[in-house]
Amino acid sequence: MVTASCSHLGAAWDTGWTQRAAQDRIMLVANHPKTLGLRRLESQLKLYPDLRLFLRTQGWPDFLAETDNDHMRYLVFYYLDPPVAYAARTSRPDDRSMEFSGPYPITPGEIELLGKLREKHSDATPTSTPDR
Repeated sequence: MVTASCSHLGAAWDTGWTQRAAQDRIMLVANHPKTLGLRRLESQLKLYPDLRLFLRTQGWPDFLAETDNDHMRYLVFYYLDPPVAYAARTSRPDDRSMEFSGPYPITPGEIELLGKLREKHSDATPTSTPDR
């Protein structure tokens, strides 16, 4: 029983750590090595069932950005091919549903920034399947 409790607290600590590390950042979403962006998406999938449907429809993004404001969670999904972004937010602070909007064109400056981030992690394997 104690082991299960420790395991649960470890997972909770890890989720809290990744949330703090991800706040207001653009993160690469890749399988190998497993990036912070992928870990954050996986944790958000556990909280927001609507996100799984979105990812099945749109595919996994190349990059993820997230932030909080007034107890609302905001996610931005960046896709490089074609270069578009989608936005998501929680409907209400106490709700497990999300609202999605987009696609929005990515600006040349964003494309350049995301390209530099991709180059920095050129050894990373992109995530290809939302059915994890």
